[in-house]
Amino acid sequence: MTTDDHIVFIVDDDERIREALGELLDSHGIRAIAFESACDYVKADKPDVPACLILDVELPDINGLDLQRQIADGDHPPIVFITGHGDIPSSVRAIKRGAVDFLTKPFSDEDLMAAIQTAIAQDREKRAGRAELGILRQHYLDLTPREREVLPLVVSGLLNKQAAAELGISEVTLQIHRRNVMQKMAAASLADLVRIAEKLEIPITHSRRVGGNRT
Repeated sequence: MTTDDHIVFIVDDDERIREALGELLDSHGIRAIAFESACDYVKADKPDVPACLILDVELPDINGLDLQRQIADGDHPPIVFITGHGDIPSSVRAIKRGAVDFLTKPFSDEDLMAAIQTAIAQDREKRAGRAELGILRQHYLDLTPREREVLPLVVSGLLNKQAAAELGISEVTLQIHRRNVMQKMAAASLADLVRIAEKLEIPITHSRRVGGNRT
């Protein structure tokens, strides 16, 4: 019985290979969708679940390595290359661009399944990271303009009185904004807020100074 919480896409112009891979994956309870060309794969609607892309290097419409390059900026699943004509330069290109593996036919079922499991695990982790980032961005949008000014000052390590002076507000008002920032960003501690700011790539333009000296 196959599961729908992840999927494998197969792109290979050899029908026998597509069928063999489909049967192998089915025997492991993994759902698969096969395509005979890169164009068919690109145009197809795909389930929004963790996935792996098994990609042949030599395809009728486009080289698999070129497809890897073209979709690099999108949210494509990790790639496992398969080829009957492998060479070192091609494998190096593929791996440098993020491919999980580069398997030369004939390859063992064990090697392929290990690569697929690695790819699916990577995609699952990447999706979780994107989901977390989406939540953090929404939290950031919930901040008031003043709270967005306070956040980088707080994570930079400035004392409350220093941050308050920077913004021209009282220390008490700064503390209120700081508390609101912590709550709205769901930060359990200052270290947690710093981690969140790093994920959101919020620029830190200040450093903590006491009496004119760095601490």
